Amino acid sequence: MFLHNQQSTPNNSHSQICQAERPLLEAINLCKDINSNNETLVILTELNLKCMTNETIAIVGVSGSGKSTLLSLLAGLDVPSSGKVFIDNHDITLLDEDARAKLRGEKMGFVFQSFLLLPTLNALDNVKLPLQLAGNHNAENIAKDALSKVGLSHRLTHLPKQLSGGEQQRVAIARAFAPQPQILFADEPTGNLDAATGQTIIELLFELNANTGTALVLVTHDEKLAMRCQRIFKLEQGRLIP
Repeated sequence: MFLHNQQSTPNNSHSQICQAERPLLEAINLCKDINSNNETLVILTELNLKCMTNETIAIVGVSGSGKSTLLSLLAGLDVPSSGKVFIDNHDITLLDEDARAKLRGEKMGFVFQSFLLLPTLNALDNVKLPLQLAGNHNAENIAKDALSKVGLSHRLTHLPKQLSGGEQQRVAIARAFAPQPQILFADEPTGNLDAATGQTIIELLFELNANTGTALVLVTHDEKLAMRCQRIFKLEQGRLIP
């Protein structure tokens, strides 16, 4: 009996360790080409990347280096020319658009440079919408709580055009975190904001990320901002340099 327990305990521990160390996000030999005027434009070449649960990583590079293209591939918003992308052990390159959209709704959140709020919906409804689409029957209370966490309890009924740029990005952050995603993709989240407002947004983004344990993939040209992350990948000539 003693020998049996000794053997089973390490096996169980090994299984738990392997499961804990499995990447939440993994890209394998990821490539993206575009055919134009009978020529092939190579955008990304054999990229390999991992992001663990709760980890924060930054992807940096000059404008036009393919950062946003890479993010789109990692999130299943676009499909690669070749290679694989796994999200929580799901190979999203094998899924059709409907299945990828379902997976995004279940596991991912997004914060974009241009906010991408629906102009005809107020702040509360912008945050509620993805929750309602996912069938969450407590969408309104969750959305109110998310807006409260970003300091916008007093702006629930305001349309995007009635909000400042910083407030719009706060709504976008609330919308991203409200469904409690496993991984958050942020594409130049301060790109349309002045320096002071941008700093406030970044502090908020990292605070919420730390509180929720969400993995963060941050795309930015700002290397000082990237330094806030645990790991940095640099995109040069279509290749990632860790």
